[in-house]
Amino acid sequence: MGRTKPEIIQHLKSSIPLFAGFTDELLGKLVNSSRVMSYEPNEAIVHSGAEATHLGVILAGTVTASAIADGGKMLELGRLEAGSTFGEQALMTGEKTLAELIASTRCEVLLIPVSVFQSIIVAEPQAVQHISRTISERFKMLAADPAKAAAALRQGDDPYGFKLKGEQQEHILVINCGSSSLKYTYYDTEDDTRHVRGQVERIGLDGTRHVHRGSKGEVTRELPKSGFAEAMAAMVESLRGEPEVSVTAHRVVHGGEQFTEAALITDDVLAQLDALSPIAPLHNPVNIAGIREMRRLLPSVPHVAVFDTAFHHTLPSYAYLYGLPYELYEKQGVRRYGFHGMSHSYVSLRAAQYLGRRPNELEIISCHLGNGSSLCAVDHGRSVDTTMGFTPVEGLIMGTRCGDVDAGAITFLERTAGLSVPQIDELINKKSGLLGLSGISSDMREILKASEAGEPRALVALKTYCYRIRKYIGAYVAAMGGLDAVIFTGGVGQGSAMVRALALQGLDCMGIRLDEQCNSDAQGFDKVCRISTNDSKVAVLVVPTDEERMMAREALRALSRSYITCALKARRQEPIMVEVSAHHIHLTQEHVEALFGKGHQLTPDTDLSQPGQFASKEHVTLVGPKGRIERVRVLGPVRKVTQVEIAMTEQFKLGVHPPIRESGDIRDTPGCTLEGTAGSVKLERGVICAWRHIHMTPSDALRYGVRDKSVVRIRITGDRELEFGDVLVRVSPSYRLAMHLDTDEGNAANVRTGAQGFITGIQSQ
Repeated sequence: MGRTKPEIIQHLKSSIPLFAGFTDELLGKLVNSSRVMSYEPNEAIVHSGAEATHLGVILAGTVTASAIADGGKMLELGRLEAGSTFGEQALMTGEKTLAELIASTRCEVLLIPVSVFQSIIVAEPQAVQHISRTISERFKMLAADPAKAAAALRQGDDPYGFKLKGEQQEHILVINCGSSSLKYTYYDTEDDTRHVRGQVERIGLDGTRHVHRGSKGEVTRELPKSGFAEAMAAMVESLRGEPEVSVTAHRVVHGGEQFTEAALITDDVLAQLDALSPIAPLHNPVNIAGIREMRRLLPSVPHVAVFDTAFHHTLPSYAYLYGLPYELYEKQGVRRYGFHGMSHSYVSLRAAQYLGRRPNELEIISCHLGNGSSLCAVDHGRSVDTTMGFTPVEGLIMGTRCGDVDAGAITFLERTAGLSVPQIDELINKKSGLLGLSGISSDMREILKASEAGEPRALVALKTYCYRIRKYIGAYVAAMGGLDAVIFTGGVGQGSAMVRALALQGLDCMGIRLDEQCNSDAQGFDKVCRISTNDSKVAVLVVPTDEERMMAREALRALSRSYITCALKARRQEPIMVEVSAHHIHLTQEHVEALFGKGHQLTPDTDLSQPGQFASKEHVTLVGPKGRIERVRVLGPVRKVTQVEIAMTEQFKLGVHPPIRESGDIRDTPGCTLEGTAGSVKLERGVICAWRHIHMTPSDALRYGVRDKSVVRIRITGDRELEFGDVLVRVSPSYRLAMHLDTDEGNAANVRTGAQGFITGIQSQ
């Protein structure tokens, strides 16, 4: 115990198999960036379900790995002796830690941060092979004992990732700059319950006030009339008694198409944000000014931009394009972007947690209702449509924003009322919505009071507001082809039982049944409340939003991605072969026999790149409401569920509208009829357009610094170099390294099978 760094380096080299062949220089870098921890007998080293932030190396002592079995009993999975490692699988897959690791004897453990793991360890081929063997052996051990496997795979205490955990203790300052306000939240990752909140109101106006809520309670101070620099200085001063800030997260309203995830702020990123200001003139300049001032006040800490638009980067083109000349999208970026991304993302996860379901198996409509309001259709964890558009003006009626309005009405007012562009901007942003319709207030509470008193314009404003929500709920049920839950969040969504009731009125036909008493009693600002009846097919939930926590979480993830991306750039990557996949079908054995005759077995024709898979000699015809696609190849071997994968253009031939999905995810997808040589099969569901993806082995994943279900960007070389984003990583020992594009994408980009791709960045991990 208490070894010096040279002694640790020598011990790693001579006694830990993972580091055999490492040079003293590499081991020195590794040890300098890691820390040694001592644990007493029965002390917890890692909790089951925790986020993996380190690779552990047991230098001395014995560790017991356990998991909770049915009935709450702790089941021992095995013991790790000195020289063993832990955390490899979780670091590779991105899943939570499977086992509870408890010191059996006094232990000494080297904790290696994920950034060092990615940049040093997995850059060494022999280390990757050793880790892959370790993971494989542990999988085999679990597979041999079903009880142990079930216990190990049981979800931990944070399966939805709400806890804030980084590679090391972080003190995160989350900042949200408005036009005349500054809101902030301070988090300590070592104590998830400890946070500080505050805001400076009426910046630049008379009556500037600073409210700070910390461990000593709430403190209110009047500030002299001043600007953002003085407001931020007051904020920093109020945090003097807290541990020093180690990372700052800034809310940025508009990220355009460039920013699809939180980004570490550099001078280049700031220049790109400046370039986006013309499409968000009311918000981005204020956000950017706040970033610049905070970089001046806290120059030594990383600053991260978190974007309202990022969650909506998964919108398909048919959902984000307007019916304007295409050149306006290409040259000026005129399209739907969507906002409130942090809120929609958070409440969707919270709803999945409340329902005990995986986010990627649910169809959710999230209703964020406040002074600014929007709905979002969240299909299997991905935003597929949202009401706000190019700016936050589009969609629902809001406090002072008009929402959807005929563009011709605007040009009419310009001609007949002589309104200038600034006047129109003020009209649709600040004089419309509830305020404009009622003539009373932009505050829903005031509208409700006036409605109860029988004020006609208040009643019209209320009904119009709720009708627009109800109409979009119906539209999004149609867009997704199904619905599991409706969520209400935001000040109005959480606080108004009347708005919720009116917005859902008449939707029994969609399986939405409101429990009036539960709705009336809901404490929407304190906890998740179910307000639907027990027999309602669709769960209706009131979910308190927490955009600040999501911003803090995304900042931590951005830091982690930046470490990995730097490691990827620093090491020489092997290319990934690109394969362009034509349409094909996977069949169950039952459907094989229905199409080709009783007892028929698929006949292999040619082997495919993925081990054990083949193109068969059998073909089928696909028949849809509109047309037919002849001679579609059947791939083998047979599967548990029949699935048809077609290109986007082929949906028009069939007359169906399949979603973009991961292979195997066919819930609420359209069907078609299959015709074979001996019969036909009518599928109720199963037609998808495949999400572009990369197959790789665990060894590949370690080498590239990614995990199962990571989403990455790929640069494809050739005559015309281009980059694909939103590429899903799929990891399995049975895979061979290859990237798959469908025919449409390959043709559009002039990419052929055999092209080479390189990972340039990680969008989500």
